[in-house]
Amino acid sequence: MDFLNLLETKAVVVGDGAMGTRLIARGLAAGECGELWNVENPEAVEAIQREYVEAGADYLLTNTFGGNPVALRRHGLAERTEDVNTAAVEAARRAAGDRALVFGDVGPTGALLEPLGALTEGTAREAFRRQVAALVEAGVDAIICETFESSAELRLALEAARECCDLPLIASMKFTPEPSGRYRSMMGEAPENVIRLAEQCGCAAVGTNCGQGIETMPGLVAELARVRSGPLPLMVQPNAGVPGLVGGETVYPETPADFARYVPALHEAGARIIGGCCGTTAEHIRVIRSFADSL
Repeated sequence: MDFLNLLETKAVVVGDGAMGTRLIARGLAAGECGELWNVENPEAVEAIQREYVEAGADYLLTNTFGGNPVALRRHGLAERTEDVNTAAVEAARRAAGDRALVFGDVGPTGALLEPLGALTEGTAREAFRRQVAALVEAGVDAIICETFESSAELRLALEAARECCDLPLIASMKFTPEPSGRYRSMMGEAPENVIRLAEQCGCAAVGTNCGQGIETMPGLVAELARVRSGPLPLMVQPNAGVPGLVGGETVYPETPADFARYVPALHEAGARIIGGCCGTTAEHIRVIRSFADSL
């Protein structure tokens, strides 16, 4: 079954949960490149993803959020782009077996595009093209471009992905609530921007992730649903709350019980694909699976 079939046959498609915070729990040091673990510690990556499959995830995201060469260059690893992304797909495939799909995860470069920064559109596009080409060659089922805060950079990622493949594309941006009640990205963009971009680029789904916990996400999903011009499926991947420092450690406060309380509201607001982002665990995903199975 492919992603489009899942959307046709399931009322809610269940995603996986966090990768970065789970790697930290297994010993990833501050400043260390989590994507390098695909090559040097693939058993840990696979173990995390296997937990999500056991919890009922319909798909896994590859451990490649920072796997483009611009981001990898900060760790001196740009030349290993293909190795890192290929190994990530292989780990996810082993964990998924025949029980889940594998989506190639593409995150932003972490640099600002000209004229605000030094990153040129050509460099960004080539970075995304190189990463996506490696993911596609390794055999992913779809490409998700997530956690972008600039629709201009997201457009470059989506266009580069489409140049590489005809797989389903998913676009997701990060928004946070303002005191006024509006939702905006770090670059000041409104949720409508990701909807329009996804529609223009022919994406199979569109949504939002990170930035906030599940309690404030239903309003954002409702706004995304309101500005759609058609039935484009909506994806949402909330954090396990807004993190805080407790005893010198970063703690995400929302429990699986909190997710159980708000997952129905996400679906009622229009979400068809529900997973987790930073701080979520297999137990959070198990709650989403339970709700999906109740429909």
